Amino acid sequence: MELFSDYPPSSFYFKVVFTLTGGLTDTSFQDVSGITGELNAEEVEEGGENRFVHLLPKRAKHANLVLKRGIAGMNSPLVLWCKSVIEGDFSASIETMPVMVYLMNEYQVPVRGWIVDNAYPVKWDIGEFNSTKNEVALETIELAYSTLNRII
Repeated sequence: MELFSDYPPSSFYFKVVFTLTGGLTDTSFQDVSGITGELNAEEVEEGGENRFVHLLPKRAKHANLVLKRGIAGMNSPLVLWCKSVIEGDFSASIETMPVMVYLMNEYQVPVRGWIVDNAYPVKWDIGEFNSTKNEVALETIELAYSTLNRII
């Protein structure tokens, strides 16, 4: 039984782990996106030479981490965290936390993993309700964060 192979892993088996107050919370999601890093570059024109433009690296920027799932109950630690940040009046400081995303293989072993640090919710969207469709009601949570690092 080989736990790691050279074959690219499937994208449908993943795990998201939050480090909420009171311990780790492993939450099920339908969709995860926004694991994106991009390096900005500044154009600097060559002085006295019109043929050259140099691109110099500036800083990395990241997209928001976007998580989609069925609407959870009000006692969910993730819902309580989103509620305190988004519906709060800034009388208390925003609690940030690391979030780990793991891509799993068929043996339930992580084959790729990323950690986003200092994450906090910036958008909480409840999907549309439509009486002509028979679908699960979804909520989308967007998290801003400071750094993205691949850990596996």
